[in-house]
Amino acid sequence: DNKAVIASNIMYIVGQYPRFLRAHWRFLKTVVNKLFEFMHENHEGVQDMACDTFIKIAIKCRRQFVQIQVGEVMPFIDELLSSINTIICDLQPQQVQTFYEAVGHMIAASVDQRQQEQLIEKYMQLPNQVWDDIINQASNNVDVLKDHEAVKQLGSILKTNVRACKALGHPYMLQLGRIYLDMLNVYKVMSENIIAAITHNGEQVTKQPLIKSMRVVKKETLKLIGCWVDRSSDPAMVLENFIPPMLEAVLADYHRCNVPEAREPEVLLVMGTVVNKLKTHMTPTVPKIFDAVFECTLEMINKDFEVFPEHRTNFFTLLQAVNQHCFSAFLEIPPQQFKLVLDSIIWAFKHTMRNVADTGLNILFQLLKNVSNHGSAAQSFYQTYYTDILQHMFSVVTDTSHTAGLTMHASILAYMFSLVETETIKVPLGPANESNVTYIQGYVANLLKTAFNHLTDNQIKITVQGLFNLDQDIPAFKDHLRDFLVQIREFTGEDDSDLYLEEREATLKAAQEEKRKNDMSVPGILNPHEIAEDMQD
Repeated sequence: DNKAVIASNIMYIVGQYPRFLRAHWRFLKTVVNKLFEFMHENHEGVQDMACDTFIKIAIKCRRQFVQIQVGEVMPFIDELLSSINTIICDLQPQQVQTFYEAVGHMIAASVDQRQQEQLIEKYMQLPNQVWDDIINQASNNVDVLKDHEAVKQLGSILKTNVRACKALGHPYMLQLGRIYLDMLNVYKVMSENIIAAITHNGEQVTKQPLIKSMRVVKKETLKLIGCWVDRSSDPAMVLENFIPPMLEAVLADYHRCNVPEAREPEVLLVMGTVVNKLKTHMTPTVPKIFDAVFECTLEMINKDFEVFPEHRTNFFTLLQAVNQHCFSAFLEIPPQQFKLVLDSIIWAFKHTMRNVADTGLNILFQLLKNVSNHGSAAQSFYQTYYTDILQHMFSVVTDTSHTAGLTMHASILAYMFSLVETETIKVPLGPANESNVTYIQGYVANLLKTAFNHLTDNQIKITVQGLFNLDQDIPAFKDHLRDFLVQIREFTGEDDSDLYLEEREATLKAAQEEKRKNDMSVPGILNPHEIAEDMQD
């Protein structure tokens, strides 16, 4: 016990001083070799400590391992890869994955492309052998992919690939290209197996270990694609070679799956990642993505605020990405589908989960800005939806469970009022003989009077007038809005301290940053690993 504790303590301290390690190669090499010894130690916690310290050192000293050091005949990475099998033979799967990520960081530091490609090939040799073996067996007999042990191995190999991709970034393409089409075929087979099992045995089958492992394979496949696309550096190549087969495999499966519980929320996240990365290049593909995932996901999440939290969050992340980068695709979809999009955004900003509500508000604000850049489409949009959106915005502003979004509420409302005041909206929102400003002032006054009949006409008149007068000054607009909310709460006797929450959070954050600045000015107060290393890169 004492030996293990002492070893862990020594390694923790050593890991705290990367600059010293980078300056003393012999010592660094001794430390890393000692960590490899600890990876065979079966005392509880020692292997975890060895892997965690190894990845920490690998990130901080990555260049040292791919260069030939004084007194060495080859870079250390070559020695490591030639004995990788014996180093990791006693590690658990999750420890192997940490180890692979650490080695990936080393290889990513190589500046010689040819050397890097050779290293990647050698590095992935072990998982590729097992992968090839299972794929070859499956090509002769597809039922191999129903064997629990084989499915678990595939899941573990994909997890290792995800960690390798995370560390390597774009150069991981070499490995991804090797397994990509097989991986998508495995994805399709797993989907068919899961759907067949649910059809024959009902939904409870999703809790069985084999089905869970199959879902892990699907999830890790999606995670791997998303991880690589996010780190890739050649959008045209990704769009041409990797996206079409992925869409074909993933979208058809998501749409076809009749059991909501069996739909992978990761699909929505990957689509969001792809749109965020490839931006306007994805615009022609958005209708296809929406056809496959939009309505079926909306049906899952619009019954209440609780079920399918992952699908919910990822769905709005996808919507945000499309709105930001491929807005013109919204103008191409049928009107009834656009109405669904808008309803889902309204549904989002009324949500009780704060992250979903914040995403909904961001999407709405971006959508309003995007719409204003599309002439005739904009006027039609305002005529159909402007007053609806205004009504829903006031319902969340005056809802006590949505106080945290006050700054964003103020920004959106100020923008909406300025659209009317600056006559950006040219179509009549009310009767043709009445100006839009007069109509909207009356509309808002009526909304507030109906909801809060204890307020006097004069209070409402001043509130509405202020909303228009201050729509170019967001801080003042927010204060005006807050004064109105305080008036409401004073009548009902509710606590209004949460209306000042954002200001208090900002004050605390500023104090924290000031304290850290002071700590940094005194050498030795902060741990070495807490200080950003300017000299590392």
